[in-house]
Amino acid sequence: MDIAEHINTLAEEGRLLAEAATEAGTGAPVPTCPDWQVRDLLRHTAMVHAWATAFVTEGHTTYVPGPAEPDLDGPELLDRFRAGHRRLVDALSGASPDVRCWTFFAAPSPLAFWARRQAHETAVHRVDAESARGGALSPVAAAHAADGVDELLCGFHARPKTRLRTEVPRTLRVRATDTGAVWTVELSADPPRTVRGTGAPTDHATDHSVDCEFSGTARDLYLSLWNRIPLTALTVTGDPALARLWHEKSAVN
Repeated sequence: MDIAEHINTLAEEGRLLAEAATEAGTGAPVPTCPDWQVRDLLRHTAMVHAWATAFVTEGHTTYVPGPAEPDLDGPELLDRFRAGHRRLVDALSGASPDVRCWTFFAAPSPLAFWARRQAHETAVHRVDAESARGGALSPVAAAHAADGVDELLCGFHARPKTRLRTEVPRTLRVRATDTGAVWTVELSADPPRTVRGTGAPTDHATDHSVDCEFSGTARDLYLSLWNRIPLTALTVTGDPALARLWHEKSAVN
């Protein structure tokens, strides 16, 4: 996906998030984030949007902490979320392609990093808002979902702070059955090493190169690996210990 596609996705996901939060009410519990109510979700996402906007518009080239979460509730909080989301979309849309600012993992450019990161940040939290509202989740485009799996595996879990580690080296394969995308994740006591690839489905029983495989649509992989729907939505073959490891250690902070 290119920068414009990520910005368009960010714009739509923010609209859907605000719509679901309004319908749920700010006091509704968020089942996908058990410690949160909708007001916590809105305050957090508004803060992250303001933080990202500042890097793009102010050109900070080193880490700067995020601002305080807005101490608002009800309609005022929803208005603040919508306004901050619009500022972020406008900042990314109007930024120079060669803007220089801090990022926290590799990307083709800082603008590409922040457009992609905030598109996925907002999409995942849109799912949280819809889980609080109840009813069906909005669709996730396969290309966006596959890109989000890629960001999670090749970005977040390549960082030194990841907890996704094993003392005995293991190999996990992640396969999107609709897009053909495949990721092979080499697990060890060090941060995981992920290799992207494509290929036809294999019979896990005869494929001795991996210890476990997660397979499903890109959408189901995206939501499962971000811990928004259970891993039982996927087909898991091989050693179930790697599914337990993912459930226990993969959360991104």
